[in-house]
Formats: sequence, structure tokens, C-alpha cells
Amino acid sequence: MSLRILVTGASGFIGSALTRALANDGHFVRAASRKPMVLTNAPGSEWAQLSDLEHEVDWAPLLEGVDVVIHLAAIAHRTHIDSGQYTRANRVATAQLVKACAGRGIKRLIFMSSIGAQAGSAADHVVTEKDEPWPITAYDRAKLAAEEEVRHCGAPFTILRPVIVYGPGAKANMAMMMRIASLPMPLPFGAFKNRRSLLSIDNLVQAVTFCLGNPDTINRTFIVCDPEPITLAEMIGTLREASGRTSNLVPIPPAAVRALVFAAGRRGLWDRIGRDLVASSADLQSVGWSPRVQTKDGLRAMVQAAGSPPQASSR
Repeated sequence: MSLRILVTGASGFIGSALTRALANDGHFVRAASRKPMVLTNAPGSEWAQLSDLEHEVDWAPLLEGVDVVIHLAAIAHRTHIDSGQYTRANRVATAQLVKACAGRGIKRLIFMSSIGAQAGSAADHVVTEKDEPWPITAYDRAKLAAEEEVRHCGAPFTILRPVIVYGPGAKANMAMMMRIASLPMPLPFGAFKNRRSLLSIDNLVQAVTFCLGNPDTINRTFIVCDPEPITLAEMIGTLREASGRTSNLVPIPPAAVRALVFAAGRRGLWDRIGRDLVASSADLQSVGWSPRVQTKDGLRAMVQAAGSPPQASSR
């Protein structure tokens, strides 16, 4: 069945891939973003201006005639940002959106949260939805608070908590991994056996479209990740090998690298590169979702789509 879908944050990494997929499936998409975008191969769909989420947003025009809302728009991780900006853009703006949805007959509200709302950047056990949420950063706390706004909106909802998403055009943590892998020197990660769950952009898009058509996902919260975790050494090695070079990873003890990272005042970086974060998508799979992309295959495809990893500056 064709739906009229509002996608907020449609020009971003996830939003642009999702908008294309929904349009290809025959849905009308109102792609809302602050940055103008051209909707190719999306007949009948339209771009709409999205206001700054740190200020009052008039959601009514964006919701006009809409069946489904997929809310992606948010302030992502930035350096030197105050926690109030996360609260205004990620929690308050979401609260205003769900209030505007009330009484409009919205068939589904899908909210894109984050694994950080569940477990921060690292965990010593396999993370599931049954764990008590333990957000660490202001961003994570704002996402968890926004989830509560969605749960009380009165419209049927689905909340997704993706782990780090990778694919062509990925930014933030995955872009950092690509830059590290591109360094023309041996890297000290050969002994890093800590495991991380990642999520292919194709698997995430597939999860969203699956939820749209499955009533068993209504009023539930799901972690979304690839089928199997990957070690840091495997991740860097796969990125290097996909670009045609040897992995060239030196087995320096992780404790030595940890000491250097701590000395540089980057404890948060250590959580992302030196500790485990293994998540389980068993709940979503139990209602019928089946991720198609294996992590190593997805990483190789990302490198091949880019031509080669971005080269690190020598300056």
C-alpha cells in the first residue's frame, strides 16, 4: 500500500538513503530538511523546508496529508556543544512534533534514536532492550528523553536504536575509522580483539521499511545491528584490504595504546576503539526482520563505492 510519508532530516546520511528507498517502493515522500535537496527518481515526492530545531518549529504544514512520520532530524555529535542545545533540538523539538501529530490520524511514528540511549559507547555484556538504559553523554540523554515523548504521543509508534551506521558517505565515527585505515603506515591494532556491533545503511533502511509493514513492531523499541559483531582489528583490516592494500596491523598490546590515549585526554575515544559494544537485534528478528548485509561485505562495499578511503592530511 502506498503511503504519504514525512521524513525529517532527509538530506542526511540516513535520511537520503531512506528517502530514495521509500520513493522506489512507491510511497509519496515529503523530504524535510534544512538543506535543499533534489529528489531524483522520486515522482510525486517533494522537498520541504525544515526550520532550525533549536527554535520553535511549525510542524502543521509538514504534517498536512501525511500518513506516517519518520523522525530522523537531530543535532548529532558535535565538539564544544552545550547540553542545552541537545535538549532543545533533540528532545523539545521531538515533543513539539509528537504534540502536533496528536489528533491527526497518523498511522505510525517511527523515531530514530541511538544505541547511546541504551548503553553509551561501550558495554561489558551483550546489550539488549531489556537492559536498564544507561546514557552517558548529553546527546544520549536527550535521545532517551525524546523516546519518552514518543511513547506518550498517543499515535502508534516504533522506536529504533541503531548502533554505528556505515555505508557510502558515512560521517563521524565511521569516517574517523576510514581516515585511520587510510594512513600509509603500520597501525597498532593487530592485538585488538574487542568487538563492536555495526549497522549497514542497507540493513537500517530495510529495518525501517520492515517496521512500516509489520503490525508486530507497533509501540515497541528495537535495537538494530548487523548479524555479527566485528573486532577492531578485523574492521581496520577489512577497510585496508578493500582498498587493495595489506592490513599491516602491528600487535601492540592494547594497554599501551590505552595509556597513550588517556595521556592525550581522550578517554571517550578509548571507549569507542578499545572496548566492547556488542548489541543484539534478536527482538526485531523475532518478529520477522532478517538483515541481509554481513558487516565485512558491507565495509568492502563502502570502500569500493568511495573509490578509496579518504586520505589523511599530512599537515
